[in-house]
Amino acid sequence: MFSKPADTAAPPVRPTAGNISSNNRSILSSDLKITGDISSTGTIEVLGEVEGTLSAHGLVIGGEGRVSGQVAAETVEVKGRLDGRVDSQTFTLRAAAQVAADISYTTLIIESGAQIEGRFTKAKA
Repeated sequence: MFSKPADTAAPPVRPTAGNISSNNRSILSSDLKITGDISSTGTIEVLGEVEGTLSAHGLVIGGEGRVSGQVAAETVEVKGRLDGRVDSQTFTLRAAAQVAADISYTTLIIESGAQIEGRFTKAKA
């Protein structure tokens, strides 16, 4: 009834970063703690705790979220706590943000009330 083709030599086609939508969102729940490297072609929303290297198209750190380590993302929005090093195009600190990091950015937005400590470096165009 069902049969498999005899020629299985061709490997399956894997999606590449070029055809994956950057609108994909992965949410790391508030009861989750991750130690290690995380990579995504979409946006990662951290409501829990991440310690390690995080690479994504976008990063949102929720009010109770915490990230410690190295971050590389086109857009970064911090409402919670961030410690480490950040490389981003657009870096946004919301009023409740607590940041102790060295940050490289192209566009910087800081709301009144955000607590910051570290070095900010504007990337050359």
